[in-house]
Amino acid sequence: MRKKQNEFSRFHPLSHSLKSSILQAVDVIRRGGIVAFPTETSYGLAVDPYNVEAIERLYSLKGRHRSKPLLLLVANHAQLLDCVCAIPPLYKPLIARFWPGPLTLIFQAKETIPAILTGGSKTIAIRRSPHPVAQFFVESAGIPLTATSANFSQKKPALTAQDCLHMFGDLVDYIIDDGQRGLNGFSTILAVKKEGLIVIREGELSLKTIARELDIGC
Repeated sequence: MRKKQNEFSRFHPLSHSLKSSILQAVDVIRRGGIVAFPTETSYGLAVDPYNVEAIERLYSLKGRHRSKPLLLLVANHAQLLDCVCAIPPLYKPLIARFWPGPLTLIFQAKETIPAILTGGSKTIAIRRSPHPVAQFFVESAGIPLTATSANFSQKKPALTAQDCLHMFGDLVDYIIDDGQRGLNGFSTILAVKKEGLIVIREGELSLKTIARELDIGC
């Protein structure tokens, strides 16, 4: 297997002022607010995944049907274990090679995960972002955060802080502005079924890359 490369070297180190902004955003999350924040693909919308009222507000804001689950971001392995019943063996090499990165994996959710997050499916989609803002944000929050795309349902996602401001105005409680533009893409989503790995969506991480790096079929 190839060693990880610095695929995301385009990101700038976090400045003191940006860290301060992120910590303000964490406070907003703890008070039940909605925060728009950058990831390596597009802007996302974060709430506390254990705050059902905040989740309801997020669904309403996006016009998203309650049957559609919300994705979570984790900052580390411990946060992942807080959310899932187990890590399927097929996922372990994927996590080792492609996390952090634009790869979302679907797990069986622990009973502590609110049912509204899973759309009644009892499964939860999780990834770990390589974006330094997203990583520091989730680390500082101390809990996983939702990372649904910053858009209205079926519309294009916001790629900059200005996009978020134009799109949502004061409907979101805080916007983290890193001064950069997203890639206008989506993460690749995989699930495990009896027959093996199943592709739910191909995104920024191509299936050819996954198969080549890990010598697997998917």
